[in-house]
Amino acid sequence: MKKALILSFALVIAPAAFANQELAQKKNCMACHALDKKLVGPAYKDVAAKYAKDKDAYKKLADKIVKGGSGVWGPVPMPANTQVSPAEAETLAKWVLTVK
Repeated sequence: MKKALILSFALVIAPAAFANQELAQKKNCMACHALDKKLVGPAYKDVAAKYAKDKDAYKKLADKIVKGGSGVWGPVPMPANTQVSPAEAETLAKWVLTVK
C-alpha cells in the first residue's frame, strides 16, 4: 500500500515539475538560466534558496519574468519576456521556487 501511494504521488507530481521545466525551455528561460549553475542569470536553485522564506516571492518573480529587472543578481539586466503571459509567469515562478 505504501509503495502504491508513493508511486501515485510521483506520477502526479513529477509530470507537473517536468511540465514546468518544459515551459521554461519553451519560453527560452533556459538560454540564460540553468537548474544548478549560473549562466547569464542565476541558477534556479539559487533563486529558490534566496526567496525560500518569502511567501509572496512567486508574485515578485512572476512580475520580474514578464517585465524584466536588474540589480538583484549583478550588473546584467534580465530583459522583459513579453512572450510570457502573466499566468505562465506565475507558473514558472512557482516552479523555480521548488528547484533544489
